[in-house]
Amino acid sequence: MPSETQLDELPAVREGTPAEPPVTEDISVDRITSFHGKLNRFLLTNSMAAESIIRPVSPLKRELDALELKQEPTASGLESMPFHERRMRSTTASPKRPRVERTITTTASTNLTQPPRITRSRSSSSIPQSPIASPKKSPRRGKPPPTHTPTAADSLLRDTIPPNLTLLLVGVNPGILTGTTGFAYAHPSNLYWKLLHSSGITSIRHPPSDTYKLPALYNVGNTNIVERPSRDASMLSKAEMDAGVPFLQAKIAAQRPEAVCLVGKGIWEAVWRVRHGRGIRKEEFRYGWQDEAENMGCTAGSEWGGAPVFVATTTSGLAAGMSIPEKEAVWAELGAWVVKRRVERGFIASEV
Repeated sequence: MPSETQLDELPAVREGTPAEPPVTEDISVDRITSFHGKLNRFLLTNSMAAESIIRPVSPLKRELDALELKQEPTASGLESMPFHERRMRSTTASPKRPRVERTITTTASTNLTQPPRITRSRSSSSIPQSPIASPKKSPRRGKPPPTHTPTAADSLLRDTIPPNLTLLLVGVNPGILTGTTGFAYAHPSNLYWKLLHSSGITSIRHPPSDTYKLPALYNVGNTNIVERPSRDASMLSKAEMDAGVPFLQAKIAAQRPEAVCLVGKGIWEAVWRVRHGRGIRKEEFRYGWQDEAENMGCTAGSEWGGAPVFVATTTSGLAAGMSIPEKEAVWAELGAWVVKRRVERGFIASEV
């Protein structure tokens, strides 16, 4: 039995008050349900990520882990498990989605602080190949070649050469639009009607539809060395140009204009080849009035000495060898002579 001294050392106990049990150790925190399972999921995620980075997970290991996770542990089983296994078997984890085969790519330079690079592997044999081939592009269809070459009969343009003109203008040949409409220099890019006005040969800038009014208004006519229409003068051969020279000479001799203006260098080169049997040299060519020996229309045994020749620049919009001011300067010389001759002859424009 205890002695009195030992009884005095015992703590006093009140009647009706249960005695407090002695505290032998600290009560451990339930790590399974603490923070409503969020801590367990955080530890579980970091642990699995670290293990997958350190070493690749074999397919057998993944299957075993999947089987263990499907088994629901009991409360007594959790208490008997070690702490690190209880973290892996947390019952508060969210339901898992169907597993997808993934490949974890790791390299020697992978930093442990970076998340692993996950790529989905898919064999090319599992992708169905479409048997339909891509449609072939149809070849580009260009413009069909012309089936008909225009002839002189296809042109609606007619000469305006009444007798005793002050000036007869001679062009190369009708353009396509001119041959279709029957109006001289009908293409909008052609400078013919602009230069007639700027030089003073006409008092206003006439439209191409006034082609047949020029003889009555200004005593000026029009013709061409070649009657066949073409897109531009470069489509005519030298032989075709030379063949038109005798016909041009015959027109001039029959109607006897006071002067002839060749609209373009190429016409004068054709006339020169027919007359002299060779091409004109560079030092022999010049714009403006030509020598009296080069007059056109004179025939053997005729008292008429022929019409003086003035070589003017081309009016085609495709010719870029000279600027518009340079062309206007050449045409201004011709215009001054025409205005002077009309005054000297007392020409009065008639109503049309």
